[in-house]
Amino acid sequence: MSLMVLSVACVGFFLVQRACPHTGGQDKIFLSARPSAVVPQGGHVTLRCYYRDGLNNFTNFTLYKDDRSHVPIFHSRIFQESFLMGTVTPAHAGTYRCRGSYPHSPTEWSALSDPLAIRVTGVHRKPSLLALPGPLVKSGETVTLQCSSDTVFEHFFLHSEVTFEKPLHLVGELHGGGSQANYSINSTTSDLEETFRCYGSVTHSPYVLSAPSDPLNIVITGKYEKPSLSAQPGPTVQAGENVTLSCSSQNSFDMYHLSREGESRELSVSAVRSVNGTFQGDFPLGPATHGGIYRCFGSFRITPYKWSNSSDPLLVSVTGDPSSSWPSPTEPSSKTGIPRHLHVLIGTSVVMILFTIFFFLLHRWCSNKKNAAVKDQEPAGDRTVNREDSEEQDPQEVTYAQLDHCVLTQGKTTRPSQRRKTPPTDTSVYMELPNAESRSKVVSCP
Repeated sequence: MSLMVLSVACVGFFLVQRACPHTGGQDKIFLSARPSAVVPQGGHVTLRCYYRDGLNNFTNFTLYKDDRSHVPIFHSRIFQESFLMGTVTPAHAGTYRCRGSYPHSPTEWSALSDPLAIRVTGVHRKPSLLALPGPLVKSGETVTLQCSSDTVFEHFFLHSEVTFEKPLHLVGELHGGGSQANYSINSTTSDLEETFRCYGSVTHSPYVLSAPSDPLNIVITGKYEKPSLSAQPGPTVQAGENVTLSCSSQNSFDMYHLSREGESRELSVSAVRSVNGTFQGDFPLGPATHGGIYRCFGSFRITPYKWSNSSDPLLVSVTGDPSSSWPSPTEPSSKTGIPRHLHVLIGTSVVMILFTIFFFLLHRWCSNKKNAAVKDQEPAGDRTVNREDSEEQDPQEVTYAQLDHCVLTQGKTTRPSQRRKTPPTDTSVYMELPNAESRSKVVSCP
């Protein structure tokens, strides 16, 4: 009961203070969050209420959550100087205001500050952030930052601690089953050379955000004179040969950056003073495997995202073993290096071999079919020997081979001179075989 009475009293005090502010109640009051009002789930944030250019002359201050939701950690409490909020949960997300009491009049409270939105991140899956046409932007050109996700987000927030005082709100649009939002910035009207991140949220909880996108570094080029780029041992190297690209300039650059056409990332090295008075940075690329077009830039540590003009493009060519280089987009790809006519010859040979095997198997199948038919139709007398002739003269037996178009079968018969004088009933032809006294019988296939 006492808690309820205290809560009603606090609400009544809040309404009276808004309706009838005391003397000094119109001073401009500010509420800030450190290190940022965008807080990861489970993290901490410090809230501070102050006025007059950051001076904190309040004896005490109190916080109000605009949706009046119950946040137990500071509900109906008065704080001194600052308040550490943590461990942050999605329930802490929302807008806050503060008011302070004056040292000379502890019962007199200031007007409410402007609302401060505390956004809690890491609740949804992260979106992606791209720079179109690319993260390297020439001075004076426009770049488009594109937030996109396969999750349907009604809101996107583009965050930068330099360009935007608070996250920039973008309206999400349906795109390919997901959502996206674009924001274009001209490099002449805004300081783009920094790191951006993107978040997504849904309408029913706009201050509960996704995890941050991967950081995107926007670099403005054309701020200083261009350096020169060279290759050692030269711009044309053998496949597997070590190659080093050197970027140099009379300007005392602290860093050099190397980019390859078609790739989104750059290599960076520290510059050193060379013997001839120039400032140089070397990029050992190792054994050459494929060529490309390279450019380099110079920059200073105090402005890491402001680069020089691009060096003249340098074409690095790789010769030698074709298998170790990337195929040319205008030539057919070949990993083995075999000439085209050999491919045709090998293909034709394979087809002929397969056709020969198929014909042989078909011939075997045909032969088996015909042999079975001959055995079924051959008369019994053609396959036996005359017993009487064999007993009278005891002839010497010989081996004969019966041949047809498909099958060779063996049997025994007597010499022609010792057989019965009656003409045979078949039209078989006998031929004596050498050494084994074998005879061949050629039979026409039915």
